[in-house]
Amino acid sequence: MLVLTSVAMIAGLTFILASLLVVANRWLHVDEDPRIGAVEQMLPHTNCGACGFPGCRAFAEALVVGEALPVKCTVSSPAQQSRIASFLGVDVGVQEKRVARLACAGGTNVARNRAHYEGLESCAAAALVAGGGKACFWGCLGLADCEKACDFDAIEMDLHQIPVVDEDRCTACGDCVQACPKDLFSLHAISHRLWVACASLAEGDEILSDCEVACTGCARCAMDAPQQITMENSLPVIDYRKGPFTSAPTQRCPTGAIVWLDPNSGAVKGQAARKVVRQGEVHDANS
Repeated sequence: MLVLTSVAMIAGLTFILASLLVVANRWLHVDEDPRIGAVEQMLPHTNCGACGFPGCRAFAEALVVGEALPVKCTVSSPAQQSRIASFLGVDVGVQEKRVARLACAGGTNVARNRAHYEGLESCAAAALVAGGGKACFWGCLGLADCEKACDFDAIEMDLHQIPVVDEDRCTACGDCVQACPKDLFSLHAISHRLWVACASLAEGDEILSDCEVACTGCARCAMDAPQQITMENSLPVIDYRKGPFTSAPTQRCPTGAIVWLDPNSGAVKGQAARKVVRQGEVHDANS
């Protein structure tokens, strides 16, 4: 008898709770805008986050409610962006393309190692071992974590184990920024052509024994463009709000640490920069 009573009470409680859920669902249910699903289907489904939202679904929801414009999806082609804009009856929007930039040019032909790293072929793993084997503590370790992290094949390691970003393929998703243990990548407007290709905080010519293209903190670039460049922690810092910019600040740089990023020719150094002709590896600092 006790068992039957217990079963009946549980059954009754279950019925009451189920009824409450039905009523709550009826009163609290919010119909989803069917345009969200349609817009999501028009998106690339990469969930890269370049738009500033956690994924394509979240971006589609933002588009439908007017919190974002189609141009924010940098993976979509202009035609795809226009299709979404036409479907929603909104403007495509205007946004300057952004790309990933690397603050290092210290490849194996100009930068020395202080130790030979053997282990997992990963910058993140190497960085855990006393910062990696490079003599310049701030330099790129060249083990291609950024290249592996890029889902758009926008990064390729060159002959000297330095990552090169393809501006046409880069979507500014930020995966390389997250992957680099040395924090050498950052996202910039494509018009930011004047660039400091070094992150070393060392000062003086002594750093050249570790990397021949490092910034020595001489401040000549800042002297030539005082309104646009300031020195902080021995490095030139460019204020991109104070354009327009030219390649003039690169001309007196003795190492070529500050460059002009030409869309066709790549990194162009100034006239005073010493030429790098070595193609092979630099000998280790302790050899």
